[in-house]
Amino acid sequence: MKIAILSSFYPLRGGISQFNASMLEGLGKCAFDTRAWSFSRQYPNFLFPGKTQYVTPEDEAVPVEAHAVLDTMNPISYIRTAREIRAWGADLLVMKYWMSWFAPSLGYVARHARCKSVAVLDNVIPHEPHWFDKPLTRYFLKGCSGFVAMSESVEKDLLTLCPQAPHIVLPHPLYSHFGERIPQEQARRELGLAPGLKTLLFFGLIREYKGLDILLEAFRTLPEDYQLVVAGEPYGSFAKYQAIIDSLPSKDRVHVFPDYIRDAQVKLFFSASDLAVLPYRSATQSGISSIAYQFDTPMVVTDVGGLKGTIGDRGTGIVASAAEPGVIREEIVRFFSDPSLRSSCLQAIRREKQRLSWESFCRSLTGFAATL
Repeated sequence: MKIAILSSFYPLRGGISQFNASMLEGLGKCAFDTRAWSFSRQYPNFLFPGKTQYVTPEDEAVPVEAHAVLDTMNPISYIRTAREIRAWGADLLVMKYWMSWFAPSLGYVARHARCKSVAVLDNVIPHEPHWFDKPLTRYFLKGCSGFVAMSESVEKDLLTLCPQAPHIVLPHPLYSHFGERIPQEQARRELGLAPGLKTLLFFGLIREYKGLDILLEAFRTLPEDYQLVVAGEPYGSFAKYQAIIDSLPSKDRVHVFPDYIRDAQVKLFFSASDLAVLPYRSATQSGISSIAYQFDTPMVVTDVGGLKGTIGDRGTGIVASAAEPGVIREEIVRFFSDPSLRSSCLQAIRREKQRLSWESFCRSLTGFAATL
């Protein structure tokens, strides 16, 4: 079977590109003939509040061969992309979908590639919704043959907009390209962290729905043997978070790394940490959990989207009942107060690492596609 993947690829950077590169490799290991198409322009600058959409020499990213042809702002490129996929003779088109900006371009290609099309859905209804999201997303969904929902929360949103949609639910596979865990003392030394403190980690792009302000307020009343690491590029202004940090009596124990974290640096932050905290106000699933699994890092998450099912029900972390500072603080303290809880989380993480391989994900995806 010839499989075309149309989504973000190198030199575009970020979690979507990392996912697609791993999926491309996984499909290749399953002996499928694959080819990647990417965006020549993914977002206009005004829609991208980060510093850059592209990898830099410091990122140390592994190049992926992909044809950058689809310009989301140029309908002529939609025609060209569909024509190239048809000419290659694809049997299956796989697309990653996470926001309605991509609905017109990907929806057009799905309709005109003349092959089955499966959308891997990170989100159906965005974390920060707009009035136009639902009509644009419906257009995209109606052009696809079937769907892979990355969580039960995404499945629910899919069926709200498209009740009869053929679909399966597959959990996020585990990343492996960030390297191996290193000794905690070494990681803390390299990051300039105190060696003997209980270390919390907030990791990833900093956006409103991810609740960093909630975690900072929770940290306000934690004892002096805690420190917090915030690692990730702000999407928008960091001013409100900095104002909270400046007001903390323990601000010297908050360590902020407000930049895009290169792949080679990821192992430092997770190796240095005892507990990752995801105090999200909303969510579908989180790629951060896959990185946490790779480095045997338990989590505290909020009961939103698919986080309870993918983390709490699996025993790999603690689910806080609300995205509120007092509730988050209580669960953090509970984790460190009960050694058996940490032990059970680590055992569950090791089980998940065996279950969530990219080859398994890709075989499930292609097996589902064969039924369409």
